[in-house]
Amino acid sequence: MGTMAKSSEPTTKEPGRFRQLVDVFKMTAKYDKAGVVMIAAVFVLPIVLAIVLSIFLYPGNWLMWILSIVLGILFGVLLAMLMLNRRAEKVAFDQLEGRQGAVGAVITSALRGKWRTSDMPVAFNPKTQDLVFRAIGKPGVVLITESNSAASKRLLNDERKKTQRLVPTVPVHHVLVGEGGIKLTELKSAMKKLPKQLRKDEILAVDTRLASLKRDQMPIPKGIDPNRIRSSRSQMR
Repeated sequence: MGTMAKSSEPTTKEPGRFRQLVDVFKMTAKYDKAGVVMIAAVFVLPIVLAIVLSIFLYPGNWLMWILSIVLGILFGVLLAMLMLNRRAEKVAFDQLEGRQGAVGAVITSALRGKWRTSDMPVAFNPKTQDLVFRAIGKPGVVLITESNSAASKRLLNDERKKTQRLVPTVPVHHVLVGEGGIKLTELKSAMKKLPKQLRKDEILAVDTRLASLKRDQMPIPKGIDPNRIRSSRSQMR
């Protein structure tokens, strides 16, 4: 029976993944019509290119025609999946635009690799509800705010001073999301455009050093859980 349970496990997981892919596509199609056209275009283009090349390079060779078209289909599926992921991410972030704490969801789900992030703010003003988020990567320390108010600026300056006191040689950047700044969907690209300064070992050292900062123990309003972004997409349908 243990063997039967193991053999049946893949069949129970695979439909779930396929269903998730279908849900993501439906959500993208609902909110991003242009994205659906782009997904279809990048899927068809390699197939058309494979047929055209076969006509000129392998006339009369049906085996090479079949191989070329199969490769075109596989490459088209790969490009379509990449485009779907990109457009679905954009739609998901569009749905979060203007929501308090959305920055935390974006930086934890969109910034991967050597970035050190958290969906929880590093500074919070309980009176004004202003938040400061932090990400540590090759550019150094990036502080992100969602408001351009005076209270938010004071909170930002306090956090900048604390950071510079602990890691005085590390660059500290600021990115404003929302009114007066960039859109939430532009946050990922804006942070990746910042000049690279730190190596991987230096990023880990800075993260460890800044972890010693004492954060305000006042209740912090929870943002959007980045791990639930995919599941929330089905709720948008």
